[in-house]
Amino acid sequence: MSGAPELSFWQGRKVFLTGHTGFKGSWLCLWLEALGAEVTGYALAPPTEPNLFEAAGAGRALRESVEADVRDLPRLVAAVADCRPSVVIHMAAQSVVRRGYSDPVETYSSNVMGTVHILEAVRRLGGPCAVVNVTSDKCYENRESEAGYHETDPLGGRDPYSNSKACSELVTAAYRDSFFRAGPPIRAGIALASARAGNVVGGGDWTENQLVPDLVRSFRAGLPCPVRSPKAVRPWQFVLEPLRGYLSLAEKLIVDPEHFASAWNFGPDEADAWPVHRIAEELAKGWGHGASWIYDDAVRLKETGILKLDHSKARLQLGWKPVLPLDKALEWVLEWYLAFAGGADVVALSRAQVARYEALAAGRGKV
Repeated sequence: MSGAPELSFWQGRKVFLTGHTGFKGSWLCLWLEALGAEVTGYALAPPTEPNLFEAAGAGRALRESVEADVRDLPRLVAAVADCRPSVVIHMAAQSVVRRGYSDPVETYSSNVMGTVHILEAVRRLGGPCAVVNVTSDKCYENRESEAGYHETDPLGGRDPYSNSKACSELVTAAYRDSFFRAGPPIRAGIALASARAGNVVGGGDWTENQLVPDLVRSFRAGLPCPVRSPKAVRPWQFVLEPLRGYLSLAEKLIVDPEHFASAWNFGPDEADAWPVHRIAEELAKGWGHGASWIYDDAVRLKETGILKLDHSKARLQLGWKPVLPLDKALEWVLEWYLAFAGGADVVALSRAQVARYEALAAGRGKV
């Protein structure tokens, strides 16, 4: 079973992608462009300045880019109807844990009602369609366990962001069971799954209060980077790893919707669950020029101490597994940011990294 997306499946296929101006969304635009898909993006303007969407020229990968909010139901319904996609990938979200504390209403309205709205737009569209709702590894009831969470473990979330993603999972299950199962009066032909990934790293991320972007900003300024919770363990992975999982899942939903319409983990191998300080040390060493970090001992909001995902279901049933170890992924991350800092062509570099990664996934390249 090939680990890379099937070109014949994606070429000319209509895809509706929410959150296309964000970090993961921009990388997915580049990959779908390489696969020949016809992509309609739906999102707010890029959330940071600078941003990957503009830096990598991701907009040129799109058939159409709709600048709008997923909380605007009439606009979203009209955009989906105009696109008439056979694949929908929902990534638009408020994605920062700490912002969930400062603005819980916006977090819940974006992450929960945004999910309701995209699923309602698909329901009103009718016709055959594969839908992948991207949630988060933080949707689980976190027991601070050394064991990775399975898809059948309880949902939870003790902070607004994590809880909103658990709610999004519940909405997904309710819509699937209420509207997207086969047989009258339920509308058949719509296959709905959810995807839960780890902490992604990659070039072009400038999200606030995120480890790698914070480190890069400090390194470029010649300042030590304050790091919260350096001993916290996270399931780190290169950004294209889970994106490959979403694409593979969409392919399978079209072929066998009953079997694959469920929740899926796309997390890294156990060896890539690193403590935060190790990421900071590796990136500081690779950046050079005296780059460093310091422990931020200020009073902080509650954050998870340890979080891991078990991806055995995806490995056994989808043929998906990680192919880029974290130490090598950090080399790709540094390659991108150093190129950007030096004024190099990151438009070409971004597409080259997609091609290199796809070759790895297909077994044609070497790490």
